[in-house]
Amino acid sequence: MDRAAKQLNFQFNNLSVIPNPNGHVWPKSPARTKREINKLSPLDRSAHDWYRFVLSFPPHFVRDYLQRFGITSNKRVLDPFCGTGTTLVECKKLGIPSIGIEANPMAYFASHVKVDWDISEDGLLNHAGEVAVATLAELRKQGLDDSSSVASTPSLSIELRSIPEALHQLLLTNSISPLPLHKTLVLFEMIDRHIDSRFQRHEKLALAKALVFSISNLHFGPEVGVERPKTDAAVVSPWLTGIQDMAYDLHELKQYSPVPSVVYQADSRQIFQVLEPQSIDAVITSPPYPNEKDYTRTTRLESVLLGFIESKSDLQATKRRMVRSNTRSTYKGDDDDQWVANHVEVQRIAESIEARRIALGKTSGFERLYARLTKLYFGGMTRHLADLRPALRPGAYLAYVVGDQASYLRVMIRTGQILADIAQSLGYELVSIDLFRTRLATATKEQLREEVVVLRWHGKHP
Repeated sequence: MDRAAKQLNFQFNNLSVIPNPNGHVWPKSPARTKREINKLSPLDRSAHDWYRFVLSFPPHFVRDYLQRFGITSNKRVLDPFCGTGTTLVECKKLGIPSIGIEANPMAYFASHVKVDWDISEDGLLNHAGEVAVATLAELRKQGLDDSSSVASTPSLSIELRSIPEALHQLLLTNSISPLPLHKTLVLFEMIDRHIDSRFQRHEKLALAKALVFSISNLHFGPEVGVERPKTDAAVVSPWLTGIQDMAYDLHELKQYSPVPSVVYQADSRQIFQVLEPQSIDAVITSPPYPNEKDYTRTTRLESVLLGFIESKSDLQATKRRMVRSNTRSTYKGDDDDQWVANHVEVQRIAESIEARRIALGKTSGFERLYARLTKLYFGGMTRHLADLRPALRPGAYLAYVVGDQASYLRVMIRTGQILADIAQSLGYELVSIDLFRTRLATATKEQLREEVVVLRWHGKHP
């Protein structure tokens, strides 16, 4: 199986640093080509590749900033928007204790599994083999072939399994075809019927990855979409490939000294509820950007089939735990905008978006929300940074990967600069704004910067 990471449609730059007046000088990072900036190298794939967002930042990014911040095994690192656990996995490999916070239940599950290396690789292989044999036997009874090269033709007496219509409505249309869905549900049943608590979570994560990249009709470019529906797709074989990759990695990962790596499913705007006072020495993270990317859509299929989202109300509850970054996740009672009511630049951008909407005659419900969403996003990030302060030790460094956006009627939002200004108003020191990479805006073809806002907390509130 080719495990090479998909090439992203970005134009990358070598990491550079904007000079700052504070006199901070970082060790120089190894030079990387544009293609290498976000690429997952073969040496990095263990654990990271068990399940990964297409646009996750690369492990070498984490290593670079851990080195710059001087973080060693006697420190603790936080990723408050940990996604699928890149920061946590890399810290664990380096022997550094870490904590992750994630609101998306599927991403939380993935992070939790990816830092669990305390299982037998042989036991995992043997148990998964038993589940595979049982699944294939059940499919044969139904007259189904799970070969990747032969389209199955179910007998007329077989009624294909499916999910309730209410759950189908939560998915992108044609996310998965009826026959692959049926076979996937049979495999899920066999994992539960032959349950072994030592291996079940790893087995389900391997199936989540197979669902996204082999079984379903989904594609990423980088937005999630649906390609031409497949009449059939192998299910057991790609799942077993994922299990074998995990087992191989677990054998390799046993060489690392065990260190604690804890993941919480929580709201990053109420982070102090799960963190002890002055317990964090560094933060390395990539929060959402203000755009129209609904991060729950990226994981929707596996979230529904693994049972993390069982209703529309579950989906809404998940979105309510997230920083508002797109109009599909904005609700009537949201009030994070109060946190930036006096921030001049945020208010100027919101007013510019609204004025442009009116001038262009845009009247859709989503377009009417653009200005409010911009304020909600920066208000939510303000809440996060404010609530984080008690958990930071004096001298803690923070690195936030954020990107410029022009998604709202082509009004430019310099996310990194605004976030840096907000952080300074809350008592953080701005150390630097590092250029991570650039990309072209889809509509305007304008260069957009993706930056790392580097902060330091000295322990004093303004």
